[in-house]
Amino acid sequence: QVQLVESGGGLVQAGESHRISCAASSRFFNIHAMGWYRQAPGKQREFVASIDRGDKNYADSVKGRFTISRDNAENTVHLQMNSLKPEDTAIYYCNVVVETGRNFWGQGTQVTVSS
Repeated sequence: QVQLVESGGGLVQAGESHRISCAASSRFFNIHAMGWYRQAPGKQREFVASIDRGDKNYADSVKGRFTISRDNAENTVHLQMNSLKPEDTAIYYCNVVVETGRNFWGQGTQVTVSS
């Protein structure tokens, strides 16, 4: 099994920066991709960013403002969020894909951006 522990959610002002993190622990599987999704109230969960062995991908809505990074030694993924907007308010979920292709999800961390 894979366990994910997210941290760093909170309340920030629009225009400010904030970082959330996710630490993954896996007993049996190698972790390949790590990333973030988010779900705003009344909306479907959407892709935010991912990193897979150095390749990074971003949703158009966050490109240029968010940066994903990974500490391979610690199996930790970070999401640095700059120039935050009220529409970035959501529950952010950590996602990892292991070598078998199976997905695992964190419990989510709330990020609220006030205007």
